[in-house]
Amino acid sequence: MSYPIHAVDTDNTISDDALIKILDEFIQQKAATAKRILILPPDITRFYSKAGFISAYLYKALKDQAEIYFLPALGTHDPMSDDEIDAMFGPDIPKSLFIPHRWRTDVKKFGEISPQRMLELSEGKLDYTMDVAANKILDEGNWDLIVSVGQIVPHEVIGMANYTKNILVGTGGSDTIHKSHFLGAVYGMERIMGQVNTPVRQALNEGFDEYLRHLPIEFILTVLGNKNDKLALQGVFCGNQTETYTQACKLSQKLNLNLLEKPINKAVVYLEPSEFKTTWLGNKAIYRTRMAMADGGDLIVLAPALHRFGEDMEIDQLIRKFGYKTTDETLAAVKQNPQLASNLSAAAHLIHGTTDNRFNVTYCPADGVSKEEIESVNYQYCHYQEMIKKYPIETLKDGWNTMPDGEEIFYVSNPALGLWAYKDKFIEAV
Repeated sequence: MSYPIHAVDTDNTISDDALIKILDEFIQQKAATAKRILILPPDITRFYSKAGFISAYLYKALKDQAEIYFLPALGTHDPMSDDEIDAMFGPDIPKSLFIPHRWRTDVKKFGEISPQRMLELSEGKLDYTMDVAANKILDEGNWDLIVSVGQIVPHEVIGMANYTKNILVGTGGSDTIHKSHFLGAVYGMERIMGQVNTPVRQALNEGFDEYLRHLPIEFILTVLGNKNDKLALQGVFCGNQTETYTQACKLSQKLNLNLLEKPINKAVVYLEPSEFKTTWLGNKAIYRTRMAMADGGDLIVLAPALHRFGEDMEIDQLIRKFGYKTTDETLAAVKQNPQLASNLSAAAHLIHGTTDNRFNVTYCPADGVSKEEIESVNYQYCHYQEMIKKYPIETLKDGWNTMPDGEEIFYVSNPALGLWAYKDKFIEAV
């Protein structure tokens, strides 16, 4: 295979053996002489991305020739526990090789996006600078090779996940995270989701191209889709230029955009316990279905492992304080409250999590979050055990279901793996 490597198989999918052959080719072309390697995988919230398998194989294949370390691209998430590392990467990699990313402290600023450019990208709404920053170890580790591994999938903040986002947000600092998220929020989530080239993507790509191209960073991007009712690897894209990202996005749009012929009056979304423990992540149930929801519709979020709102405790407190109110109310709060103004990613999240009173959200946790807590942030509440009596997930299939009483619902077993939109609404947003 010539480099960059773009491997696609939507007919038979890419088996683990075929993936290993692709990785061997990557190693031959990019890692044959490397002595110090840093791998940037996602954390457990991207368990199904195949990034764990890829990262573990790179370690196994290269550990005898090179020092290898892992810096999971956590963004604002908690560091991975030992159990999560074992689940994602297997038990054979020493835990001492995993470096936690601390987004508030362990960051080096490489440059910035000018206020003039931010003004252009935000259509006149924002005129601040935005740091182009990443974990300082990327620049100070004397690496021969840095491998960023992750999945391309529709995303609420940037349009399509991964590529430069994995560096500048996944291993980025507070300024970049806050301001990129807020840029996406004020530009409009429904104009962004599922799009390849958005203002947030442009800001991160331009910053990366101008300030980080001196680093030996290569990307391994995966695209997964449903095959025979199972999630399967259908594309692997290795390279370090925008074309590799763009080609992966085109495949993801084909596999992960679910355009519906009619809007959804009632959706039931399940949040996998190992993946979704907060509304910060669990609100993908809202983000990824909102363009499909009918006005006045009902979204039921089955969240058995929910135990708080924010991944970061400071942001958790802000969510509790301000709640998921309307966009206008949150924008007003940003102007009036210095604490929220200095945590713009929290403000962006609150905007992303509102329905602006267009449809209803009922969160259904087990015992980790109380009725009072759910209602205090402006969602409706039902206990998980009570709701699954009405909607037993073992009887549901992804997509449209007709219940025994004749009610029609739309079921999503994992909102992180796609984007659902009423076709006319998605075309209008584009």
